[in-house]
Amino acid sequence: VQLQASGGGSVQAGGSLRLSCAASGGTISRYSMAWFRQAPGKEREFVAAISWSSGTTRYSDSVKGRFTISRDDAKTTVYLQMNSLKPEDAAVYYCAADPARDLNVLVFRPVAIDYWGKGTQVTVSS
Repeated sequence: VQLQASGGGSVQAGGSLRLSCAASGGTISRYSMAWFRQAPGKEREFVAAISWSSGTTRYSDSVKGRFTISRDDAKTTVYLQMNSLKPEDAAVYYCAADPARDLNVLVFRPVAIDYWGKGTQVTVSS
């Protein structure tokens, strides 16, 4: 499975963006999907995840209530709707896919995730 993230850009604080992660080379219907981000000089951090078995979602505390992850298996695409963006949300955002049903695997063991896409840059100006 190949993953390609898109939808990044520059917005002012308080604005919105919707990121997309398109999969090719296979279906994502049996993959839990996640978004991570990495800001300059910082470690990669978990943002959001959605399971393939139950559609359960998980968010980091820093984005909860502002970001929404969703999936369209028919389009083999996962989305990250980002509202009320803050300057601290600026980063390169990456999508990831793993067959694990348990989202703890994606959240706490990202090194074990099977597939990663190239990132898309999000810039938020104050």
